[in-house]
Amino acid sequence: MQRLTVAGRLLITAIVLAALYFGFKALGGNEWLANMRGKQSAEQTGSSSGVEGNDTGNNTDSPTLPGGANEQATSEATSEASDNGGSSGGSSAASDSGPRPAFSYKAPEPVNGKLKGVVELGASGFNSFVVRIDDQKRWKLEKAEFGNSLVTENMATDQDVREGLKKYIGNMLDYGVGGRDIQFVISSGAAKAEVTQKIIRALKSLNYVVNTVTPEQEGRLALRSVLPSDFDNNAFVVDIGSGNTKISWRNGGSVQALEAYGSKYFQNGIEDAKVAEDVAAKAKQIPATNRKTAFIIGGIPFELAKQVRNGKERYTVLKAPGDYTGENAKQKAGLVIYKALADATGCQQFVFDWDANFTIGYLLTLK
Repeated sequence: MQRLTVAGRLLITAIVLAALYFGFKALGGNEWLANMRGKQSAEQTGSSSGVEGNDTGNNTDSPTLPGGANEQATSEATSEASDNGGSSGGSSAASDSGPRPAFSYKAPEPVNGKLKGVVELGASGFNSFVVRIDDQKRWKLEKAEFGNSLVTENMATDQDVREGLKKYIGNMLDYGVGGRDIQFVISSGAAKAEVTQKIIRALKSLNYVVNTVTPEQEGRLALRSVLPSDFDNNAFVVDIGSGNTKISWRNGGSVQALEAYGSKYFQNGIEDAKVAEDVAAKAKQIPATNRKTAFIIGGIPFELAKQVRNGKERYTVLKAPGDYTGENAKQKAGLVIYKALADATGCQQFVFDWDANFTIGYLLTLK
C-alpha cells in the first residue's frame, strides 16, 4: 500500500465502500433502517404523552369517568358481546381493562319501621341481621354480623350450645329487637351438617322456632331481598353459598329458582369442569330478557366485592371473573362458578348487594 499513489489509494477505498453499500442494500438494509426510525418515533411519542410510568388508566377500584361515559362504555361492551354471539371462551362480565360501570340505584328506606332480627345458620357459620321494616315491606339493614362462631365454638354438649346461643341472642336484645321478633333460619346447605340438629334442639329448648328451607325456597327468598322491583323484568339473582348456589329470576308473576354446586365442592373431589358445566346448564335457562344485570350475594361474592368497594356504597359492581386471582381453594372454586355464570349468560354487570341476605327475604314474608 505504501508504493501506491494517493490517487490509487482513493480508488481502492471507493471500490470497498461501494461494495459495502451494495451488499448492505441487497441484504435489506433500507427496510431495517425504516423499521428503526419507526420504532424510535413511537417511543418518543409514548414518552411525550405520559404513557410510560402512568398507571392512572389501570386503576379500576373506583370509576373515574362521568356517569354518561360509564353508561356508554357499558353499552359498547354489551353491543360487542352481542355481535360476538355472547361469550366464546372468555368471561363476558365487565373487564378490568376499563372502568367498571357505576351502579347508582338507591333502595327506598322504610317509614316508621320496626326492628326485627334474623339469624342464619349457614354451612360456614352464623350470620345475624337486624333490619328495620315498615308496613310496605321497605327495609333497611341496621346491623350485621358475619361468620360469628360464638355458637359453634366449644360445642361439646347441648348445654354448651345453649349457653352460646343465649349470649348470641342477648346481643340482639340489647340492640332493641324484641324477643318475639328474632327468627332463626337454617340454610339449605347447613341442613346437611350433623351439628345442625344439636343447634336446633338448643334453640327449641329456648322456645325459639327454627325455620328450614329448601334450596328452591332459599333462591326465592334471596330474590325477594335482593332484586329491586325496577329490575324485575331484566335481571336475575345469584346466591353463591358454601353448600350450594341458588339462581333465581322472575317469570311473569312467579319466581323460578334452581340449585347448583356451592363453593366447597372441591372438598368432595368434584372436578371444576363438571361444576362449570352444571352451573352453565342452569344459568342458560334464564330468559335472555333477564340477563342484563345480575344481583349477586354469598360468601365468595362478598370476598370479591370487598377488593373493589368504593367507600361505603351499598352496591358494588364486581370485576370480571378473569380479573380476580383466587387466594385459596374455596375462592378458586367460587371463581369457577362465577365464570360459568358469566359465560353462560353473557351478563355484563354482576352487582353485589352489601345489605341483602335470603334470611331478610324470609322476614319480608312475615306479617
